[in-house]
Amino acid sequence: MARPLLSRKLDIIYLVFFCVHIPIMLVVDLTPLYPAAVKPGWLYDLRAYHVATYKDRFFVEPPAWFNTYIWMEALYHIPLSLWAIPAILRDDTKLPLHLLVFACQTALTTLTCIAEAMSWEGFTSEDKLNLASLYVPYFALAVFMGVDMFGRLSGKLDGVGEEGKGKKRQ
Repeated sequence: MARPLLSRKLDIIYLVFFCVHIPIMLVVDLTPLYPAAVKPGWLYDLRAYHVATYKDRFFVEPPAWFNTYIWMEALYHIPLSLWAIPAILRDDTKLPLHLLVFACQTALTTLTCIAEAMSWEGFTSEDKLNLASLYVPYFALAVFMGVDMFGRLSGKLDGVGEEGKGKKRQ
C-alpha cells in the first residue's frame, strides 16, 4: 500500500524538483535543439539574460561534450522527469531504482560542468561564485538523491529473503 505523500518528506522535495526541472529544461537548457523558425523571441531573451547574468560560456561557446549533455536532457531527463512526477505521487516501488540512475548521471554531468566552469580563464572569483550558485545546488541535490535512493534500495535488498535470516550466505 502506498504511503501518503505528506509522510514522505524527501519525496515532496523530489516532486517539487521535477516540477521545476521540466520547465527549466524546456525554456533554457534545450533551446539550442529547437529550430529557429519555431523558437519564440522570448526564449532568445531569456537565454541572453542568463548569459548576461551568469556569464555562462556553456550557452555561448559550448564544448563539444556539452551538446551531448543537452541531448541527454532531451532524451533521458525529460521522459524520466515526466514519469517521476506521477511515480512519486503513487509511491511507485521502482522509484528508487530510477532515481538512483538519474542521480548518478546528473551528479556526474553537473560535476563535469562545475569543473569546466571553474577552470575558465578571465573569470573573477565573484564570476565563478555566481555561476557556481546555479550548478552546485543542482549537484548537491543529485548527490543527496543518489545517497537516499541507494539507502532505500539497500534497505529493500536487505529485507529480501527474511526467512533465511541468520543462515550463512554463500
